[in-house]
Amino acid sequence: MARFGIDTRPAAAASGSGGGGAGTGTGTGEGALSFLSRSFREDLRLIRARAGELETFLNAPVPEPELLARLRRAYSSSASSARTRLDLSAIRKAFEAESWRGATGSSRWRWDEEAEEWEPVRMVKARLKELERRRQEQSPSDMLHKVKLSLKTMSFASEASEDVPPLDFGELFAYFLKQSVPLFDQLGIKRDACDKLVESLCSKRKDFLSASEPSSLRNDNVGDELDLRIASVLQSTGHNYEGGFWSERKAVISDKRHVAIVTTASLPWMTGTAVNPLFRAAYLAKSSKQNVTLVVPWLCKSDQELVYPNSMTFNSPEEQENYMRNWLEERVGFKTDFKISFYPGKFQKERRSIIPAGDTSQFIPSKEADIAILEEPEHLNWYHHGKRWTDKFNHVVGVVHTNYLEYIKREKNGAIQAFFVKHINNLVARAYCHKILRLSGATQDLPKSMICNVHGVNPKFLEVGERIAAERQSGQQSFSKGAYFLGKMVWAKGYRELIDLYAKHKSDLEGFNLDIYGNGEDSHEVQSAARKLNLNLNFHKGRDHADDSLHGYKVFINPSISDVLCTATAEALAMGKFVVCADHPSNDFFRSFPNCLTYKTSEDFVARVKEAMTRDPQPLTPEQRYNLSWEAATQRFMEHSELDRVLSSSSSNSDCSSSSMEQDGNTGRRMRKSASAPNISDVVDGGLAFAHYCLTGSEIFRLSTGAVPGTRDYSKQHSLEWRS
Repeated sequence: MARFGIDTRPAAAASGSGGGGAGTGTGTGEGALSFLSRSFREDLRLIRARAGELETFLNAPVPEPELLARLRRAYSSSASSARTRLDLSAIRKAFEAESWRGATGSSRWRWDEEAEEWEPVRMVKARLKELERRRQEQSPSDMLHKVKLSLKTMSFASEASEDVPPLDFGELFAYFLKQSVPLFDQLGIKRDACDKLVESLCSKRKDFLSASEPSSLRNDNVGDELDLRIASVLQSTGHNYEGGFWSERKAVISDKRHVAIVTTASLPWMTGTAVNPLFRAAYLAKSSKQNVTLVVPWLCKSDQELVYPNSMTFNSPEEQENYMRNWLEERVGFKTDFKISFYPGKFQKERRSIIPAGDTSQFIPSKEADIAILEEPEHLNWYHHGKRWTDKFNHVVGVVHTNYLEYIKREKNGAIQAFFVKHINNLVARAYCHKILRLSGATQDLPKSMICNVHGVNPKFLEVGERIAAERQSGQQSFSKGAYFLGKMVWAKGYRELIDLYAKHKSDLEGFNLDIYGNGEDSHEVQSAARKLNLNLNFHKGRDHADDSLHGYKVFINPSISDVLCTATAEALAMGKFVVCADHPSNDFFRSFPNCLTYKTSEDFVARVKEAMTRDPQPLTPEQRYNLSWEAATQRFMEHSELDRVLSSSSSNSDCSSSSMEQDGNTGRRMRKSASAPNISDVVDGGLAFAHYCLTGSEIFRLSTGAVPGTRDYSKQHSLEWRS
């Protein structure tokens, strides 16, 4: 035992006497034993606590080897001693007296044959003999198979890599084609052709795997299953994709979430992009989950006189903000709690729209750059030369209001212009938004988009409908007037279709008068055309649809096919009136209402008008009233824009690009596709955004495509004009 560094001599011999050397040795031995006693003290305490159980075990009537008997006697003598340290000498004597013998010239040891064999040792020997017998009975191939299995269990490979077949060239090429769809869209290549090619490339792999082993490519949705297939292979290799080539790390929003609603118009311009975002801000702000900021354009006085009715002007943004709040709170009936901010804009007479000047995103502080709602995203970004919205904000939602292609086709060389505008809209929608909501199928089919009506009706119109329904139940006559049409007086708002229908069926509609309310740039031409054809159309100045003078009309006629979702149609239905409108995607949302009468041909138009004039409309049910309300519209918006998911998630996970979890058909594991597979679409989107930024930086390009001069940058002169 000396080689372990422990002196196992008896205490008297170890202590010695005389001489300095002996004294030093004594001190060293005593120090070592003292150190060991402290280490063993806690063990002795625990052993003593269970002394009764140990004594029962030691006294049990079982065969006991001589070694254990000597150890038990040594332990008993040391435990009965008053000393606190263990008597190592007694244990040493037990080992020295034991029947272990070493073979001469050998390091192997064996048990004394004369000694009684310990039962555990006997059982181990019997088990070894049994294993040896089985090994001799097994064939070499079985033994090799078991060795392979043992080596496989010792492998450091991921469990997810088991049974995942490698990718072949067809799958890689199909994945490349699928991820390159954004680029093909910009080049004018149809998406259907690409999808068919992807499906054809994957079909051979599906047939091969279905004949040999289970595969994740087992349903009709080839695109999603191909993504999952790529992700499962990459995950089996341990690869983890961290982000896109063009993406930037956004600041983490740690406090209350912020929603910025950016639009292209503001009151008192009574247009859809001025009214609907204002209501959206009010109803989103009713929730305590987020702060809301409405960002609207500020025009200089010369442009205000051209845009706002009755030459109304404002001297400061604060003055216009007060006007907007008063108008809104009078209609919603509650105190609004959101911020209104302004960005500089210029009115473009040719397009009759407001174009932002400079980088609109810079008017939203970085600390509030969390969620952005772009009302008319294509319009806002046609000439946008600034920071990419998806780089600055965690979640960007676009709401498409206008069918620009329909308007452009009506202009000179409209087909050529519409071709370029279509591709520019695709570019800006893909490069600047995470999610796009289209109010109806009448709009351009943009990337990342879905159809959902997220607009509601001014509560005042629903109140009018309830009052009229109550009057009818009491037997009063609610409708004292016939039919009317209301809208901005420009040809594209349905006036061309209306005049053509009346001119074609002038004799069928003889004696039927239609009152028209509206102002606009084409007022003189529209009225001149009606007088020339001697049509029964009575023109009046434009007025608010909630005006008391319009409540008595029973039928609202709207032949427009250029609208995306006509707000006036929804308001007329809310007031309990009949609506006669075209069978067009823009009116799909209204088909479920019994008072909506649609027509496909001009003959159907005449029949629907006569039907509406000869009977009374049905009162709205509570469910129908709710579907028209802003509460329902806000709920639809929260759901389809994924805003409810984003707001409920932690700020650290608020990036809209977080992908959904999918289940792999091979392993049964759930995996995050974007965490495993790089997305070529992100690279393409970033490249398109960069190309757009370079093009809009050229003043020559901007002017050649119709931009207002001096709107690329927010200049000092524009600043003075904006604040004057």
